[in-house]
Amino acid sequence: MGRIWHITRKEFIQTFRDPRMVMIIFVAPIVQLFIFGYALTTDVTNITVAVMDLDKSAAGRRLTDALFNSGYFINAGAVDSDEQLEAALVRGLADMALVIPVDFSDKLDRGETASLQVLLDGSESNSATVGMGYLGKIIAASTEAEIKRCLAQLSAQLGGARRVQPTVEVESRFRYNPELKSAFYMVPGVLVMILLVITMMLTSLAITREREVGTMEQILVTPIKPWQLLAGKMLPFTIIGMIDVLLILVVGVGHFELPMVGSVGLLYLASLFFLFSTLGLGLLVSTVSQTQQQAIFVSLLFMMPAILLSGLMFPIANMPAPVQYLTYANPMRYFLDIVRGVILKGNDLMTLAPQFFALLALGALIFALASARFQKTSK
Repeated sequence: MGRIWHITRKEFIQTFRDPRMVMIIFVAPIVQLFIFGYALTTDVTNITVAVMDLDKSAAGRRLTDALFNSGYFINAGAVDSDEQLEAALVRGLADMALVIPVDFSDKLDRGETASLQVLLDGSESNSATVGMGYLGKIIAASTEAEIKRCLAQLSAQLGGARRVQPTVEVESRFRYNPELKSAFYMVPGVLVMILLVITMMLTSLAITREREVGTMEQILVTPIKPWQLLAGKMLPFTIIGMIDVLLILVVGVGHFELPMVGSVGLLYLASLFFLFSTLGLGLLVSTVSQTQQQAIFVSLLFMMPAILLSGLMFPIANMPAPVQYLTYANPMRYFLDIVRGVILKGNDLMTLAPQFFALLALGALIFALASARFQKTSK
């Protein structure tokens, strides 16, 4: 243990000798959290809509008022022809266009089905899809109220002979994220991503730096055994990773108002399991890299696919089947499920046992392979 402590102390001194490393290790994750927390968002607001109202009726005005009073849409102006409507979409003056036909109010008054046309700019597919969902809900609510009003008038005109038909109302509630804040979805994912990047990169660079400056051979000829060297190298970055988790949680709960429903201790336990993988990957990178520059490039080859295949940005269920199978070998997938489950849902260990088991098994496998290769290349 004395040898491990001396290696650990040496690694801390060497890591924090450069003041810039302190910024990279502790300040950069917070900056990244703010950037990704606000930039990586699925919320769609300020959607510009051009309206071509051919009906010029009170029903059409009530519909557009409901649209622009919702807070999601901005009036891009009225257009009077198909050419003006097309120009607004082509020039980017409007994200979508709403066309109200000439017989819109007449059909509603007669109790018939009235149609509307919506044109969307598909070059921004996510904004178009989400915007269409917002628009559909607003139109449905507005036209339902309009239909009830028309049926009530018809019922009154017919002296009650024709009753207003009852409607079915659906009440939906969103659990665990009632306001559908993107930060609640993204910030836990950013925690996972930052922990991967920081610990994997620091581990690979620390060991590669020893090899690059020629001190690795000097260390290996000492009485220090390979496992003691690994333990002394990994322990500082484990501590750094745990501190980064705490910093991100403090900012996430304090600034982004994450609910943190579950146990912090359980989250830390999962982080330790995840570090088996990240430290193992960093060690594996160091065995195939001779310089720190090589280590950075090789680390990127690991990190980018891991992030894309974790479900952080794109749902795994929407990926092709062969790609979905690849995600089972990605530790980020399981850790991300644990982090979101603990923070947002308050899941306990029994609920998350499959993810914990998969994370531990993958981490142990990666670390064992990396350790074996490190000892082989160090001989």
